[in-house]
Amino acid sequence: MTPALPAVPPHRLPVAARAPGKCIVFGEHAVVHGAPELLFALDLETQVFLAPSAAVRLNGDASAREGNAYFARALETIWAGGPPIDARSVSRIPRAAGLGSSAAFVAALAAALGAATGGIDRATLAQRSFEIERGAQGVGSPGDTAAVVAGGFLSVNGGSGERLWSVTDAARDWEVRRVEDPGWTWVVAHSGIPRATGDAVRAVGARLARPDGPALLEEFRSVATDGIAAVGRADRAAVAELMRRNQELLREVGVSHPRIEALLEAAAPAAEAAKLTGAGAGGSIVVLPSPGQEVDLVRRLARAGALPFVVRPQPDGARLIEGALPD
Repeated sequence: MTPALPAVPPHRLPVAARAPGKCIVFGEHAVVHGAPELLFALDLETQVFLAPSAAVRLNGDASAREGNAYFARALETIWAGGPPIDARSVSRIPRAAGLGSSAAFVAALAAALGAATGGIDRATLAQRSFEIERGAQGVGSPGDTAAVVAGGFLSVNGGSGERLWSVTDAARDWEVRRVEDPGWTWVVAHSGIPRATGDAVRAVGARLARPDGPALLEEFRSVATDGIAAVGRADRAAVAELMRRNQELLREVGVSHPRIEALLEAAAPAAEAAKLTGAGAGGSIVVLPSPGQEVDLVRRLARAGALPFVVRPQPDGARLIEGALPD
């Protein structure tokens, strides 16, 4: 039975919404080609505030409709023909870090716009958020936007948990399912090297088009399938081994980076396992800390020049914020 995630209710302008970031544990890049993915919503959030306005603005910029592809796509997708709005956003998620800053902005904006147009159910919010982000980036999968809309742990293209919804495009259906949260604490750390998701996705696509590409994709599929099951049964040893295998595959397709490798080395004495998370070629790592070693791990990563965060999965996805708009 599909669980009843609450819809975003109708709300007149002004309206405010928030959405969490995301962290991919298994399957980044391979999910674009139909393989499974496991990810969770981070307890780092983006907030978006909408109010009536004489002109369309984003954070005070009247040219943002031309300069911000995500904002422009959201207006075209959900607000076509609507009156001018003043949008403002604030975020705790590092930008271009592989932690879902664009997905969180898109989902919070889509939730607020959806509320202002009569409310929006979760499946539709996930589909529209994917269309907006995909339209802005040109490539990608719906895992990021599904996670920030649903909250918690979830799988795409795999797993046996309760089905939430499917997200579709012209080429593929991605089935999204709930995965049981094992209740662990994680650490994510931004390398400080910005990455471009579209460029990395296209580079991996070219790598997987080579003769050994199908075999590599099958290895990604196997690791993610086993990883989804291991997280579901809270098997830390299996998850750690599979994270290490996933990182080896990400190196093989060329999306690791010297800074990422340095952070993985710095984390090792206080970690059960670590890997890059997101598009790679910079960005961030996700670490499963050794029990009781979270503080030492954060210190090691900070000394190595990273921006670390101790995180837990955010159970709530995109949602409205009650209360007045900021001054």
